[in-house]
Amino acid sequence: MTLPRGLVAFPITPMDVDGRVDCVTLRRLVRRLVDAEVDAIGVLGSTGSYPYLTREERRRALDAALAEADGRTPVMAGVGALRTNDAIALAQDAKAAGAHSGLLAPVSYTPLTEDEVFVHFQAVAQSTDLPLCIYNNPGTTHFSFSEALIERLSWTPNIAGVKNPAPEAVAAPDSVASLRGRVPAHFSIGYSTDWNATEALIAGGDAWYSVLAGLFPSLCMDIRRAVQRGELEQARRQSQHLEPFWSLFKAYGGLRVVYAAANMIGVCDAIPPAPILPLSGEAARQVADALRGALLRPN
Repeated sequence: MTLPRGLVAFPITPMDVDGRVDCVTLRRLVRRLVDAEVDAIGVLGSTGSYPYLTREERRRALDAALAEADGRTPVMAGVGALRTNDAIALAQDAKAAGAHSGLLAPVSYTPLTEDEVFVHFQAVAQSTDLPLCIYNNPGTTHFSFSEALIERLSWTPNIAGVKNPAPEAVAAPDSVASLRGRVPAHFSIGYSTDWNATEALIAGGDAWYSVLAGLFPSLCMDIRRAVQRGELEQARRQSQHLEPFWSLFKAYGGLRVVYAAANMIGVCDAIPPAPILPLSGEAARQVADALRGALLRPN
C-alpha cells in the first residue's frame, strides 16, 4: 500500500457552464501528462475543481482520465467531501473505477477540530482498501494539519501519505526530517506549493504534487529528474526560470492562472467554474508574458 513517488501532475477538469465534464478535452490533457512520463496523475484535486462537481460528474471525469491513462500512469483521485458518508462513497467509487489512490481533504463549513478530522479520515480509510493521501491544504479548507495529527493518522491502515504545503526553502530540511521521524517508513511525505517544492524534493520529500505540471509536465519533469540525478543547482535554476508563474500563482491563485494559460496555448477552451471569473486585462497579459518566458527552456 504505497502512494506514487516523484511528480504527480494535476490537470484542470474542463466543464461546461452547467458543470458537465468535457471528457474529450480532459482526455487530451491527460494524454499530455502520460506522454511526458509524469510519475502519476492527480484528477479532481483543487486544480481539478472537485468541490464544484456532483458525484456523477466526478465519476465521469475519473473514468475519462483512467481510460486515457490506460494503465500506463497511476491515477490519484480526489475523494474529499463535506460529509463523511459522501467521502466514503467517493472513495469507494474511485476504488471501483480503478484509481491507484485517493486524495482526501477535510472539506468543511463549520471549522473542524483535530478529533473530528481524525474520525472523518478513519471512517473513510476503514471503508475501502484504496490507499489514501492526507490533503493538507489550509488555504482552501481552512484546516491545518499539525505534525501530531499527521503522525496519528499515519498509523491508520490505508492512510499512506500526506500532501503538505511545501515550506520556505530555509525551513525545508528541518521540516522534512521532523515529519520523517514521526511516521512509518512506508508513509509518503509529499509537497504542493509549486514555488517551494524544488527545495522540499531536495530535502528528501517523496513527491511533488504540482499545479503547473498539469499543463506543462515536461518543464516540471526536468526539475524532478535533475533532483533525482543529484544536479541540485540545475534543479534550482530550472525552478527559478519558472518564477513568473510562481509569482502569478501567489497573486491570482493557480486555478485561475492555469485556466488562462491552457486557453492561450490552445489545449482547451474552458472557463473556471462559477463564481470564479477568468483572468482578464493586466492579469491575462502577465500570464501571456509568463508563457513566452517559460517556453524558452533554460540551460
